Amino acid sequence: MNKILFWNEEKIGISLIKIVVVLLILFICTMILLLVHMSLPAIKVFGLSFITNSEWNPVEEVFGAWPFIYGTLVTSFLALLLATPFGVFSALFISDICPLRFKGILSTLVDLIASIPSIVFGMWGLFFLAPFVRDHLAPLLREIPLSGPLFSGPCFGISILSASMILAIMILPTISSLTREIFNAVPTTYKEAALAIGATNFEKIKLSLLRPSLVGIIGALGLALARAIGETMAVVMLIGNTPQVVLSLLAPGATMASILANEYAEASSTLHLASLCYIAVILFAITMIVNFLARILIRVLSPKW
Repeated sequence: MNKILFWNEEKIGISLIKIVVVLLILFICTMILLLVHMSLPAIKVFGLSFITNSEWNPVEEVFGAWPFIYGTLVTSFLALLLATPFGVFSALFISDICPLRFKGILSTLVDLIASIPSIVFGMWGLFFLAPFVRDHLAPLLREIPLSGPLFSGPCFGISILSASMILAIMILPTISSLTREIFNAVPTTYKEAALAIGATNFEKIKLSLLRPSLVGIIGALGLALARAIGETMAVVMLIGNTPQVVLSLLAPGATMASILANEYAEASSTLHLASLCYIAVILFAITMIVNFLARILIRVLSPKW
C-alpha cells in the first residue's frame, strides 16, 4: 500500500514538473510571437536595414535601430569590464581572505546592493555620479595619452560613461554573489594540497580557486551581462537618450531599453509602435545570443574528463 502511494505521489510530482516546464516554454513562445506580430509593419517596411539605419525620426516615420543597438552593447560591455574585477576580487576576499566574523556582514552588504530599486540608483547617479563625472573624472580621462576620441568633446555628466558606471554598480552584486558561491563550492582539499606542496597564499588562490572556478565565473559574467543589457530606469536617467552613434564615452547616447521606456507610451502611429516592437525583438535576440555564446564558451573551457 505504501509503495502504491509513493508511486502515485512520484507520478503526480513528475507530471506537475512537466506541466510547469511546458507552460514556461509556451509563455516564452507566445511572448516572442506577439512581439514579432506587432513588429510586422516595421519589418515589412524596413526589413533588415532597420538594424543598420542610424536615423530615428518619428515625425517623418523614418526609423533605424543602430544607435540603440550600439548604445546597448557599449554600455553593457563597458559595465561588465568595470564590474568584473570588483565583483571577482570582493568574492575572493569574502570567501578566502576575510576573517570569519566579518564574512556574514560583508556578504549581506554586497547582497543588499541587488535589492536597491533601479530608480534609486538613477536618482543617486543623477545627483552625485553625473556631476562627479563632469567635474572630476572627465578632466582626468582627457589627460590620458593616446585616448583619442574616446574621451573627446564636452561632458555634461549625462553620458554613456555615466550610464555604464551605474550599470557596473548594479551588476556587481550578481557577479560577487555567484562567484562567491562558486568559490565556496571548491573542495577544501584543493587548498590543502596547494599548501602542502609549498605554494604561497597567492599561488594557492591561483591554483586552487581561480583556475577550477573559471568556467563558473564565466557563467556568472554571462548572467550579469544579460541583466546589464536589459536594465532600463537607471540608464534612462543617466545616458541622455540621444539617438546618435559617437565614439566619445563622454557624449550622450541611448539604448534599446531606454528608447522603449521613453517612447512606447507616446507612440501614436502604427509604424512607430511597430518599430519599437521591432527593437524589443532585437533586444530579446541579443540577450539570447549572449546567453548562447556564454554557454558555448563554458562548454569549450569545461575540463574534458
